[in-house]
Amino acid sequence: MRWQNTCHASENVSQSMTVGIRDVARAAGVSTATVSRALGNGPVSESLRQQVEEAVRATGYRPNLSARRLRSQSTRTVGLIVADIRNPFFTAVSRAVEDAAYAAGMRVILCNTDEDPERERMYLRLMEEERVSGVIFAPTRATADSMKQGLDVPVVFIDRAGPPGAHDSVVLDNAAASAALVDHLAEEGYRQIAGLFGATSSTAQERRMGYEAAMARHGLRPASRIVAPNAVAAEAAIRDWLAPEAAGASRPDALLLSNGLILMGALRAVRGLGLAVPGDVALAGFDNEPWTDLIEPGLTVIEQPVAEIGSQAMALLFDRLKSPTQSVRKVVLSGRPVIRGSSRRREG
Repeated sequence: MRWQNTCHASENVSQSMTVGIRDVARAAGVSTATVSRALGNGPVSESLRQQVEEAVRATGYRPNLSARRLRSQSTRTVGLIVADIRNPFFTAVSRAVEDAAYAAGMRVILCNTDEDPERERMYLRLMEEERVSGVIFAPTRATADSMKQGLDVPVVFIDRAGPPGAHDSVVLDNAAASAALVDHLAEEGYRQIAGLFGATSSTAQERRMGYEAAMARHGLRPASRIVAPNAVAAEAAIRDWLAPEAAGASRPDALLLSNGLILMGALRAVRGLGLAVPGDVALAGFDNEPWTDLIEPGLTVIEQPVAEIGSQAMALLFDRLKSPTQSVRKVVLSGRPVIRGSSRRREG
């Protein structure tokens, strides 16, 4: 009998070594952060605490008390989740966030999603499990719309705004910036102004809306296409649009490109087709990266206040940590048109 009891105890020890907090969360039907709060006497309802305790008993989970004490302390870490770190815009914003975090004595965990909602969900779970102090996030439209209830930590959206009133955010006035490019191209004499916009973000959607509104204001007919927000997809789309067999009245004489990678892909396509800029087609886009001024002719772009986007996001996060119940705030910043040779006035 003593041997049987000893074996039974050994089974429980072995089980507790293989059962983790995720198993408890799955059994209870709650998040891992909720399990941590319930086991650490955090702010949860009594019914939810009992639900978690029942899951603990059912799974045989044995909390590591010393680890729990360590993790209950503030991690002083910020989670930064961006859409594509290859995009120079996100590289620059990440640097601004890291600078502000370092100045405040905080660390940054950087994650790249490639505009994939499943990867977004995975990294959001990771941030909760790591007990970060807060998250700065550039979400796809699908994920932003599903986050109305938020996480168990403060979230600040950058570049893409979510549902109104759900989360603090720092964004560009995208519609106005896109309209400014259309205004410039129309004033330069271009009439077949086509737009290429990314498929996954609210940012691209807002830029498309600004483009269409400005085209209507000038009495011009909009022509836009939606592509994956990268250089490869943009190059393929532009090659198809500007191919010799596509020549005719509907062929664009100017292109508006909605981010830096799409602008890069468009330039490759135009050069690959042997077309002259702006003689055959004018180019105007977003993100004033160094390379846009090094080529000939230089590219007309909207310069985004990337440093301010990063620093404002950190400021909103700090304010939210100090005052969790304050009203949701949305900071809207303006872009600056930088006019260069790629969109100069058409002769005749």
